[in-house]
Amino acid sequence: MDNLCGRTLGKYDVAEVLGQGSMGMVYLAHDPFIGRDVAIKVAHPEAFEGAESAARYRKLFFNEAKVAGMLRHPNIVSVFDAGIEHEIWYIVMEYVEGGATIHAHCSPHGLLPLEDVVRIIFKTARALDFAHRKGIVHRDVKPKNVLLTSEQDVKLSDFGVALLTHIDATDTQVDGVVGSPLYMAPELLREENATNQSDVFSMGVMMYELLTGKQPFAADNLPSIIYNITERPHRRLRELRYDVPAILEHIVDRCLSKVLCERYKSCLDVAADLSLVFDQMKLSQEELSGRVKFDRVKDLSFFREFPESEIWEVINASAWHGYDTDEEIIQEGDVEISFFIIVEGRVSVRKGSRDLDMLARGDCFGEMGFIAGSKRTATIVAKTEVAALKITSSLIEKASLSCQLRFKNVFLETMVRRLSLADDVIVDK
Repeated sequence: MDNLCGRTLGKYDVAEVLGQGSMGMVYLAHDPFIGRDVAIKVAHPEAFEGAESAARYRKLFFNEAKVAGMLRHPNIVSVFDAGIEHEIWYIVMEYVEGGATIHAHCSPHGLLPLEDVVRIIFKTARALDFAHRKGIVHRDVKPKNVLLTSEQDVKLSDFGVALLTHIDATDTQVDGVVGSPLYMAPELLREENATNQSDVFSMGVMMYELLTGKQPFAADNLPSIIYNITERPHRRLRELRYDVPAILEHIVDRCLSKVLCERYKSCLDVAADLSLVFDQMKLSQEELSGRVKFDRVKDLSFFREFPESEIWEVINASAWHGYDTDEEIIQEGDVEISFFIIVEGRVSVRKGSRDLDMLARGDCFGEMGFIAGSKRTATIVAKTEVAALKITSSLIEKASLSCQLRFKNVFLETMVRRLSLADDVIVDK
């Protein structure tokens, strides 16, 4: 095929080659009438040699234009136009800037965080559900047909072998076994009808790969692949990746069920369960964050008399703050009803330009403002990087009565000790 760069195809100014696929060359072009960049897929001319292969290829090529042209969804690559000019067959599509397929993330060295995998499959499931509601089965869901934009959004592409189930489209439909064998559902390999559940299975294979870097049904030859998909159970997900939540393993297993009645009935159902994974991951992160905080404060002198349950109550009633060296934490003259416990680092107590005291891990400050809401009588400055619990009376009042009582007792003891030390300083002077 001659390089089309610098030429005009239809109304489009062809700029550069973006890539090459099994069905044609893809170019970056510009639509001068609308003023937008587009991607143009140009068919390989050698594919039209021979009447039978040419007829099949024509169906494959323009099936994509016909099917994808029916779909307008934020997670599906849009098709704008198609045509034939001087025996050049072409399809004009949305240009996905910075787009790259997720194929690279299906290897052990390119795995994404769990949250990213769940997000990608969630958006793919929503895109497929939209297509299914339009009467379209994709039939070739695989990593090379899912793009990530420069903003890490998801775009489902390549509807070349898609099946239209609700309308008469025999002029472009391709019959028989189509798609990529490693991702095909058992019923397709048995040459049974493709359904929405066939795409669910393919998406499950893709999810398995993204999570483990391994193909669940890989084999050395096609008959073995077919046997694995139709008869052999896949290896358990958490044997390959220990950090996968049980709920996510359950979702993958259900997608990959060889029995239709046990497989998800729709991609919308898959998306709904994946939303539960999002919630569980968020909860797990919060629990981990809370555990880290607990481990850092449990040995502080302030909490010496607290049972673990009440330490958790104080943590939940506090705000965790970090401060840089030389940053003012409290400013003299401010009015704020809050109290601080130093978890890490050192601070100085400053009056005017004079440092009066140095406080470290386990020490407290801000007692008078907390109890009386009066103006701050000194400035507190971080001498190192500091982590501190900031506690307000309104938050601590939400704790249990026993926790509130213990907190007030320790707080008063701390304040009395601080006042006693201040008196000693005055006497010494």
